[in-house]
Amino acid sequence: MTTAASTYLLRPAPGIIAALFCGYLCVGLPLPVIPLVVHNKLGFGNLMVGLVIGIQFLAAVLTRGYAGRLTDRHGGKRSAIQGAMVCALGGLLYLVSAMPGLSPAISLAIVVAGRLTAGFGESQFVTGCVSWSIASVGPQRAGMSMSWTGIAMFAALAIGAPIGMALYQSYGLQVAMIACVVAPLLAAAIAARQTSYSSSTGQRLPFYKVVGQIWREGLGLMLQGVGLSGLTAFASLYFMAHGWQHAGLVMTAFGVGFILVRMVLGSLPDKVSGYRVALWSLVVEAIGQAMLGVAPNEIIALTGALVTGLGCALVFPALGVEALKRVLPSNRGSAMGAFVAFLDIAYGLAGPAAGLVAGLFGYAAVYTLGTASALLGAALIVTRRNAAN
Repeated sequence: MTTAASTYLLRPAPGIIAALFCGYLCVGLPLPVIPLVVHNKLGFGNLMVGLVIGIQFLAAVLTRGYAGRLTDRHGGKRSAIQGAMVCALGGLLYLVSAMPGLSPAISLAIVVAGRLTAGFGESQFVTGCVSWSIASVGPQRAGMSMSWTGIAMFAALAIGAPIGMALYQSYGLQVAMIACVVAPLLAAAIAARQTSYSSSTGQRLPFYKVVGQIWREGLGLMLQGVGLSGLTAFASLYFMAHGWQHAGLVMTAFGVGFILVRMVLGSLPDKVSGYRVALWSLVVEAIGQAMLGVAPNEIIALTGALVTGLGCALVFPALGVEALKRVLPSNRGSAMGAFVAFLDIAYGLAGPAAGLVAGLFGYAAVYTLGTASALLGAALIVTRRNAAN
């Protein structure tokens, strides 16, 4: 149903946030596991690790237009439930790839198929949940809403990554992959019980025109995503190369910093310039990435992941608020789909690029790349803010 402004919630509907958390576990659970399986179990190199991790985000970016149109026309609830079911299918393909007796090439092909399917599902699921959450509180609290949806997503990463690693190490690959099926099915069940909040009616622009209105903000988000991509794709191998034992805590450290800032300062982009918030956030991210690159021990490396999380926390809501200001209310679903697509591009391109960098210069260079990207994003924000003024 369509809700009037007088019925907007003061906080995003808890059920939407809970569904997003459960569904996004299927992203966090395999993150530390798949690189180890592809590299150590199947015997492929760093470039292939980057490609396998990045290809999910390529699938997501190619389907964000569809996800945005689905959300604008039928509401975020429909998109979220449909996406969760597709994510469960991706988890099922992961499970099939873990079956005994398959050759490395066939297992890899099924893993890739699972990553592509999961990317298509994640595109619909996240676009739907983010737009659904904003619709529940209204555009005046969009920054706060995006902060809470981000908390749910990165809590799922922070919790899902060590759980996935623990399941893999204690019970084997098949059990870890079963969890990737169960989590999105639980999300769909939760989402089905929640109230629908549909988007505004009005003129709906073609997706490419929406992209043209928000691409600068999206580019800033894309440059922020390079650092996170390096964490997700190569932290486990980076730690293993140094003989460090707690790779599963990397995303936990990142998530702690990320969630702390969003809980304390989550409404800041609604109150001050989103460009200012994004600028300083990118500078902090660059510091965290630099700490990772030069870390002499895993304490400093984990601290660098924590600082990276502190920096990344508000870039999405800060630039997202500015992006929403540039589109009509009837195109907010497409705008969110287009905006998040830039993050997908970062993950899709940065994974293979980081694989090449790691192969040529070592794993530490991956975080030098993240540092440079964050600083470039900060420079972009300075020029964008000056142009807006």
